[in-house]
Amino acid sequence: MAEDKVYKVLICDPVGLMRGHDGAADISEVTSFIESQGGVFHHQEQADSGLLNPHKIHFFYMPHLSNEQDILKITKDGQHDAVIAAATFLPEHAVFNSGGVRIGAGTGNMACRCWGGGNGKGGSAPLMNTPSFNSRATAQMVMKAVLRFLPDLPFDILHTLTLAGDFDTRRNLAEFPTEKLEGKTMAVLGFGNIGREVAVLAQAFGMRIKIYARPKHQEWIESEGFIFSPTPHDAAQGAHLLSVHMGLGLRDASTGKFANEGVVNSEVFKHLTHGALFVNFDRGEVANAFDLDAAMATGQIRYAAIDADVFQSDDGKASGPLKPYLPLAKKYGNRILLLPHAAADTCHTSRVEGSKQAVTQIINSIRHRVVVNLKGDLPEGFKDGGALTVRGVGKVQLQAVLDILKNPAKAEELSRKLTEMVTCWDNLRAAASSEQESPFNLQAHDVLKSINTCITLIDQHGLRGPF
Repeated sequence: MAEDKVYKVLICDPVGLMRGHDGAADISEVTSFIESQGGVFHHQEQADSGLLNPHKIHFFYMPHLSNEQDILKITKDGQHDAVIAAATFLPEHAVFNSGGVRIGAGTGNMACRCWGGGNGKGGSAPLMNTPSFNSRATAQMVMKAVLRFLPDLPFDILHTLTLAGDFDTRRNLAEFPTEKLEGKTMAVLGFGNIGREVAVLAQAFGMRIKIYARPKHQEWIESEGFIFSPTPHDAAQGAHLLSVHMGLGLRDASTGKFANEGVVNSEVFKHLTHGALFVNFDRGEVANAFDLDAAMATGQIRYAAIDADVFQSDDGKASGPLKPYLPLAKKYGNRILLLPHAAADTCHTSRVEGSKQAVTQIINSIRHRVVVNLKGDLPEGFKDGGALTVRGVGKVQLQAVLDILKNPAKAEELSRKLTEMVTCWDNLRAAASSEQESPFNLQAHDVLKSINTCITLIDQHGLRGPF
């Protein structure tokens, strides 16, 4: 960090979503955090650099930048050293020489060539993200979409009939048969933070989970009781539900096509159980909208839920990856749910915590030239600071293990409980050979209690998941 240089960081998306008493988005927590880190928060569009303290990093909050022209006006000449964005699209010619952070996992909207576009391949500035903060929020919204359609008990109809006095439980209930989620098979494409969280939630509903991912994930997928699938077709085979969480992948410079574009197509749909539910809360382009149309027309896909970006021009014309799905809503009515890429970006707490981490990453990039959660290539002159995710989401970080080992009380408690579980299990094995029922019941009680206690401690310390 140059001592005599004024560093300016652009924040071009809201860092708080919940409304305060004044009706405006509450950004107080992020504002206070920036100040606690030695930064300065500016709630304004312009500031005279000559009046700014060169020993501070200045954050300029402009969440209402709406188009490429407005963004380039204040970024094309490197007026800001770094940027923090969420949904705002940053055009190719915007310049941020000290780096950029996307609040969230995907970086497709970070198109600046100073770090090589959304893939972070090439360029002189680092591209970063804040994975895992919105993973659980997104996964919960996936399950909300699932529960909208399955089990397909029509709450609204039953509510109306009940209030109208037109329903008799003894006589009419058999007219509304359903099937529970327990025992059904769910295919999950992708084993990133969100894909795993969806699998964990679905597993809690008693579903059988098949996960398509790269072979290096197989041992961890199977260690959590999921089924590894080597191809999307294999994952889809016999599944009642399909949820995709792969991301678009790398973009081919010659064709402009992303690696995972159209991966979910007619070939995948036909392997599902007839009448399946398809959920795409990933990227609209990952699925082929025309193939989905055909699958819904035949009933192969009974229900679908899509969450993707949609943009409206001044003359009311729609664009973006949700556009190809819009005609399907007219054809299939309440069989399809369309959302404007809202699942990952509507949780206030996730946005606040992601924003705070983004601030920390930018400060580290400027002050120490250290890059955390790097996307793509590490530019010359920067050091890789590794990955940082929310504890308990996605991969178990080494730091989580070290934190326990450095805390004698926690380390002793976990060691004692694990030893106790092994002892109880050995006692149960001995009791099983006894002809007396009472000792066996007592030992079974002890071993099950110790297993539950160990699982609770493991979850509390963030030790469950891939490493």
